[in-house]
Amino acid sequence: MKILTTVLTIIAIVLIIFNATKIDFNAPFKDESYTAVLTVIAGLCAVILLQILRLSKKIEALQKKR
Repeated sequence: MKILTTVLTIIAIVLIIFNATKIDFNAPFKDESYTAVLTVIAGLCAVILLQILRLSKKIEALQKKR
């Protein structure tokens, strides 16, 4: 599970970086720029959710040890 979350986090970060280069900061809510902004936000959400999943698995493993 740790490898899967790491790989998915890396993919999400690469997508965030790629789409951040596509944003036109003069008009961020026009055409392709809007799609890039939404994709960056979705990527950030994915990274946060994956980190929450990793943390919950770590807590679960600690509780099983007790």
